[in-house]
Amino acid sequence: QVSVLYFARSAELAGLRCETLSVPREITSLQLWEEIVKVHPRLALIRDQVVFAVRQEYVLLGDQLLVLEPGDEVAIIPPISGG
Repeated sequence: QVSVLYFARSAELAGLRCETLSVPREITSLQLWEEIVKVHPRLALIRDQVVFAVRQEYVLLGDQLLVLEPGDEVAIIPPISGG
């Protein structure tokens, strides 16, 4: 189980700021994103703009293998516009 944290637009789309999800211990970053989108399909809207962080380190969505430990934090951070 991992803690998933949602920020800004991702929190709006998911309808919550954090939750615990059960996912495989070994999973690629893209598969992890897909598992999260299964729970919150509206997140697919920001797929190409999202920044993904695992244990406070940025991760690209792709075939990078993650080895998750119980309680690891996964953050979904949409693009932040500035002026």
